[in-house]
Amino acid sequence: MEQDPLGLESRKALLFALTTERLNGYYDRDELASDARARDVAAAWLSRRELRASQGLLKALAAMSDTFARELIASLSREAGLYVAHEMREALDPAYQSGVSIDMLAECERRLRDADLAGA
Repeated sequence: MEQDPLGLESRKALLFALTTERLNGYYDRDELASDARARDVAAAWLSRRELRASQGLLKALAAMSDTFARELIASLSREAGLYVAHEMREALDPAYQSGVSIDMLAECERRLRDADLAGA
């Protein structure tokens, strides 16, 4: 993949936000957001932070968030999934931290590293 200016912490936070968006869509409306929707969310997230990323990276993160969300949905009971989705949504506020959100951020980093998408 081409070199992208987005660093690991931003990539991790963006993957976390995209996965959160997908989980909340699933538990709130019983639908997973499309990759196109995830890329739109990513573009808005980047814009608010005055960051940029290549379309290739956005596509990869959108796909990765879909896989991660589907794995969580398949492995958790509905009640546990609702709890995880809630904790992740709350953790989008940097002032909020929980064991669940810390674990999910660590998993995002692991997935990025495993896919060789951790950045420079």
